[in-house]
Amino acid sequence: MSRRLISSGSKFEADMAYSRAVVDGEWIFVSGTTGFNYESMTISDDVAAQAEQTFVNIQTAMEKAGFSLADTVRVHYILPRAEDFPACFPAMRKYFGEVRPAATMIVAALADPRMKVEIEVTGKKRG
Repeated sequence: MSRRLISSGSKFEADMAYSRAVVDGEWIFVSGTTGFNYESMTISDDVAAQAEQTFVNIQTAMEKAGFSLADTVRVHYILPRAEDFPACFPAMRKYFGEVRPAATMIVAALADPRMKVEIEVTGKKRG
């Protein structure tokens, strides 16, 4: 199978030379994704709203590649502030409540101070 690059159309991808997702065979690797609404290039100040938009962005990329969130096997949550993580739980339950992928939460600074959560996903096509 060939390698396919998936783009969201975000200017970040062109500026920083990366793809929103890369499909390699039955695997999909979704880049760290934030809560920017790519149509309006806006981002909420609320971490819960950012988490929700981040999942929408990830789901859109995965569906564009022929995958679904149910194909997720691994997720990394990255937040600048550990105390913001519980505010993300409702979105996590909404999108991954039945999937329950292996997960890690990391506390680290993000590229833009407006970003309060970044999520990276790895998925494998279910047979």
